[in-house]
Amino acid sequence: MKGSSPSQPAPAKGASLTAHVSWLMFAKTMAFAFNLALPMLLVRRLDQAQFGVYKQLFLIIGTSVTVLPLGFAMSAYYFLPREPDRQQETVLNILIYNMVVGCLACGAFLLWPVLLALIFHQPGLTGYAHPIGLVILLWIVSQTLEIIPIAHGEMKMASALIMGVQLTRTAIYLAAVIVFGSVRALLWAAVVQGVLQTGVLWWYLQSRFSGFWQRFDGSLMRSQLSYAVPLGLAGILYTVQTDLHSYFVSNRLGAVAYAIYGVGTVQVPLMGMLQEATNAVVIPRVSALQQQNDTREIIQLMARAMRKLAAVYFPVYALLVVVAHEFIGFLFTRRYLASVPVFLINLTLLLLGILLQDPLFRAYVEQRFFLIRLRVVLCVLLIAGLWFGTTRFGMVGAISAVVLIGVIERIVMAVRFGRVLGVSRKDLVLLKDIGKLAIAAAAAGLVAEGVRLLLRDAKPLVILIICGVVFSLVYLCAVLLAGILTPEEKDLVRRKIAGLLPQT
Repeated sequence: MKGSSPSQPAPAKGASLTAHVSWLMFAKTMAFAFNLALPMLLVRRLDQAQFGVYKQLFLIIGTSVTVLPLGFAMSAYYFLPREPDRQQETVLNILIYNMVVGCLACGAFLLWPVLLALIFHQPGLTGYAHPIGLVILLWIVSQTLEIIPIAHGEMKMASALIMGVQLTRTAIYLAAVIVFGSVRALLWAAVVQGVLQTGVLWWYLQSRFSGFWQRFDGSLMRSQLSYAVPLGLAGILYTVQTDLHSYFVSNRLGAVAYAIYGVGTVQVPLMGMLQEATNAVVIPRVSALQQQNDTREIIQLMARAMRKLAAVYFPVYALLVVVAHEFIGFLFTRRYLASVPVFLINLTLLLLGILLQDPLFRAYVEQRFFLIRLRVVLCVLLIAGLWFGTTRFGMVGAISAVVLIGVIERIVMAVRFGRVLGVSRKDLVLLKDIGKLAIAAAAAGLVAEGVRLLLRDAKPLVILIICGVVFSLVYLCAVLLAGILTPEEKDLVRRKIAGLLPQT
């Protein structure tokens, strides 16, 4: 049976990281495009107060879905490759755990709707508690729809599911806002999407792990909990670092201010899409290499992953800094130009994103307690920074505190794992291409800024298109002249271009 067959092992050393990441990157890019269409319509259909309420409600949904399961589904990355004879038990345990957590969360909002009023300091939000509870339940149960196919080695299937989920979600949301034009309609659209995702998840699990629902394994559940819970606690602290500022701004400054602040942090999905795809590919590889005690290959793999992230993050950062006003004005209308200072500061997180942490923490599980201690300290510092920053400097103070804490964490973790892996000064040569990419992005940014100054009286869309084209050409030329692309990457690009051209 399919469910009894061994899972595909983590990719071998010689397998292409670029090829695997490119599948997921394509899916994440399409997902980002779908997601971007929704707020563009919402800011035009809803006033700032309504848009702020929408952002608040989906903030609590997103935080709940991320935090409450404690990352238990991520145990699939560890156990599916290492326990080929217990795949069915692994996925059943994940499904059971998520159902229990989802039901508890749903029950909390059904029984105590006042939770929303307490969190956001807005009594009028209690009427949304019931649909929010249902959304959280369904989304927690179905959150493994992307994770398990990746852990099972099915990159193309995972990519198709990612795009399918985002396409249907965007279509359902857009229909709700066009037809009804209300926040409540969006919540019920999210319920419908959750039902659809849960149905697809059941189909996938039954097709790949036939009869999985009959294979509960208590000892494996304990092992998965032992693996996931410490990392999940660290994940909660990380989510506090990434989400707490939004709650501070929303609670202290109100829905309208949070609408502006939410637009200022709009690039977060863009920042996360490539990192998530890279993590999904790198985590199983690092886990397998750690089993073999091959720290040298881990260092080289992490350097290659950072390089690929930098190839996208650096130019995106440079271009968005140049066209920030036009980007915000075109996508969200001039009513939201007040969010530009927040947007520019928040872009710094793109640069920090090249420093991957998850693959190392999930392979070197003994380091998880250090991570927890570090994030406890950082959370305390963040709370103090948000309290002071929001009080004295408003939205700009809040996002500045977040970026500062992010810088501190990445530096500490880089030093920590540098020691664990035995990184030495001679390994700095592995990062030479990252330096070249930074220079290429900076050069392209300077040229694009010159073009933007010449076009300052043009419409935002015209400036975006022309600056984007000029930036891309200069950046690509700089990358080619610097000899950054490997033969494998050149071949992959040629094949992708050939696939787009008509066959003769």
